[in-house]
Amino acid sequence: TKLRTEHLAVNGSSTMVAIKRLVGLAGLTALLCLVAIAILRKGSAKPATFYQNGLQLLEPGFSLEYELQDFATYQNDSTGHVVVTGGAGYIGSHAALALLERGYAVTALDNFSRGNRGAITVLEDMFPDRFLFVETDIQDIPKVTLVLKTIKPTAVMHFAGNAYVGESMENPLLYYENITANTVLLTKAIVQAHVPNFIYSSTCATYGNVQQMPITEETPQIPVSPYGKAKMMAETAILETMAGISHVSVAVLRYFNVYGSDPKGRIGEVPRRELAAKFGRLSGACFDAALGIRETLDIYGTTHETKDGTCVRDYIHVSDLVDAHIKVLESLRRGETKIYNVAVGNGYSVREFVEACKKVTQRSITVVEKPGRPGDAAQVYADPSKLFKVWVSLKDFAMTKWRLNARSVTTFNLLIHLWIETCSYKKKPKPHLECLVH
Repeated sequence: TKLRTEHLAVNGSSTMVAIKRLVGLAGLTALLCLVAIAILRKGSAKPATFYQNGLQLLEPGFSLEYELQDFATYQNDSTGHVVVTGGAGYIGSHAALALLERGYAVTALDNFSRGNRGAITVLEDMFPDRFLFVETDIQDIPKVTLVLKTIKPTAVMHFAGNAYVGESMENPLLYYENITANTVLLTKAIVQAHVPNFIYSSTCATYGNVQQMPITEETPQIPVSPYGKAKMMAETAILETMAGISHVSVAVLRYFNVYGSDPKGRIGEVPRRELAAKFGRLSGACFDAALGIRETLDIYGTTHETKDGTCVRDYIHVSDLVDAHIKVLESLRRGETKIYNVAVGNGYSVREFVEACKKVTQRSITVVEKPGRPGDAAQVYADPSKLFKVWVSLKDFAMTKWRLNARSVTTFNLLIHLWIETCSYKKKPKPHLECLVH
């Protein structure tokens, strides 16, 4: 009812009473509507946007446990269900992609301290029904344990952590916390949740400055850098813990030098710029120099006792690396423990890598020689024959060995995929992040 101005002036007190009654009635009506919505929503199905937008964008009112249960019920037809920690990182995102393409369901965990949100978006768009992302820190053990107990995964692949040798020399505590301590916490959660398979991402840095090449799985571990020491301690915690637990199978994979990107250019390595500039890997630095993002390419250490004075490394493409993870997972038997070197088996120098980059990109790269960095070993290459027995059948062994070496030394598949297919040097170079270079 419209109130006249005269009435407001004459009988203001009664008007205020009427207004309060109207406000009270409106509030009660709104409250009843909210209760009704809540009752209806409790019995309704999950929102249709769930798989497209990820957990962090869910409508309010849906618990994490509910969504995990709901996601898990859709995965009965999947090959298996794998939790990937560090799922937004370089290797973790490639592992998630490879698993999804092979029919697995994947739940990825990451806190984005080093990961790439763009990779998560790509995976969500490509596999809306079999990919789930949970933004969390490994240190949040109640949340991680809830994830593991609710979805009951086939395996956990643990990639989360920091991976710069130089950074570990400057900030060792960060590495002992993010690698060793967090792995101990995750191991405990895996045991409590009765996860049957645990694949751990380790490193050849645990071997240290080895004099006798090639490195085998039996080579003594004498790490030099805090990164290598943190990884070795994490390995020890896993192996000693699981030794007395029969229901968990464990594989520790010690990587050598990983390079490359998804051959189709869908995802890649996109590190934080300040870290890449100071501690970044050789492959990314080469592209930065070729693209003009950096004026020079710094080579650290030119007086090592190697064929040309620069460090020698065993390079393996990231696609081969994650394929090896899946083959190892599928080969594990209940309760067994395996350790593998993941490499090609041949060492190539920094100079050889740079020359390959020049030839493929057809760009001049100004090289600046600098003193070696603390913790850098002169040469590191592996004997991967133990892995090859699992990775490929005996009849394919020679062909696989040839393919891996050809990829590593003659064409550097990384350079061809990332430069020609993604950036195309025949055209004006695209910005660094658009190329997914590094």
